[in-house]
Amino acid sequence: MNAPLTEALRPIEQAEAKASSAQRLREIPYNYTSFSDREIVIRLLGERGWSLVERLRSQRRTGRSARMLYEVLGDIWVVERNPYLQDDLIDNPKRQGLLIEALHHRLGEIEKRGEDGTGLSDDVAALLELARRAVARFEQQLSQASSMRKRALRLLAKHTAKDNICFDAMSRVSHVTDATDWRVEYPFVVLAPDSEAEVAALVKACIDLDLTIIPRGGGTGYTGGAIPLHPMSAVINTEKLEQLGEVQLVANYLA
Repeated sequence: MNAPLTEALRPIEQAEAKASSAQRLREIPYNYTSFSDREIVIRLLGERGWSLVERLRSQRRTGRSARMLYEVLGDIWVVERNPYLQDDLIDNPKRQGLLIEALHHRLGEIEKRGEDGTGLSDDVAALLELARRAVARFEQQLSQASSMRKRALRLLAKHTAKDNICFDAMSRVSHVTDATDWRVEYPFVVLAPDSEAEVAALVKACIDLDLTIIPRGGGTGYTGGAIPLHPMSAVINTEKLEQLGEVQLVANYLA
């Protein structure tokens, strides 16, 4: 008796499956993260950028311009989400320059494709402007990273050994999350003080550097308290601080 009802519902189920598949469509290349296209576009281009992308989606003819735009966003995204690539580009200014040049070239090709005698549409021109700003921010972040690290090292090294100040990819990757396995931002630096006496001065130096400070123990928390939410963060790893001092009798002045 359920057969007719099942047959009647099948077109609805197929339509829902098709709609669900369309929502899950991911066009940005190199995206091995859990972020959707929408989340990445908003992070890089803002809410207005996503509105423009959605509005222009129905106007695609070959889709080549959209693919080139997504390649630009994909290149930026994969570097922002991979500290190993970041270190490689920071250490190789020539390679960094070639990447930035390639990003601008793709955006230039999109502009050429839109110039069909009538000029770029307002939406395409606005989207290109947002993309160029994103590339400029990306370039600035990479070009300033080296000097920012040098300044931070100079201030922090006054209060702890240089080996305790970690900008390397391995340290940043291992401190991006805790037992929750949530990943939002990679920290700018990881600090591993040798003693309790170093902590106060390191905290003050981080404040002077305008860094968000995140204390971390063994990284076993389930509340996300050790997860950086801002790229300019300093994780202070306290795993070395394992010695317990003597129990001290303190007078209770409130009695």
